[in-house]
Amino acid sequence: MDRIQIPATSRSPLVDFDFPAGRLLLRGESYPEDAAAFYGPLLQALRACLEEEATPLTFEVALSYFNSSSAKALMNLFMPLEEAAEEGRAVTIRWLYAEGDDTIAEAGEDFAADFSHAQFEMVQETTA
Repeated sequence: MDRIQIPATSRSPLVDFDFPAGRLLLRGESYPEDAAAFYGPLLQALRACLEEEATPLTFEVALSYFNSSSAKALMNLFMPLEEAAEEGRAVTIRWLYAEGDDTIAEAGEDFAADFSHAQFEMVQETTA
C-alpha cells in the first residue's frame, strides 16, 4: 500500500496516510467544496489497507475546524477502523485539539462515544 500525501489548502487538511508505517494523519481545517470527493479516495485506500495488512494503525486527527459534511466523512473513515479493532487489530485514534478549544474537544468526545474496540485518545495540544 502506497503512502498518500496531500498538502493542506485553505479548505482541506494536510493528509499523510503512511500505510507502511501504520500512521495516518489529518491536520488543518476541513470544509472542502465536495467532502465526498475529497475523502472518498482516502476511504477506499484505508479499506484496501485494512484488507491487505495487519499492522497496528494510529490515526491522528488534528483539525482546528471542520464542517458537517467533513464530520460525516470522518465517521466513514472511523467505522472501518472500529471494525478492524473488533476483529483484533491494534487501532488507536488520537484526537488532537488545542488547549481551550472546547468545540473541537467536544466533537472528539462525541466521536469517542461510538468506539468500543478501537482505542480513542483525547490529546490536548498546548500552545507554546
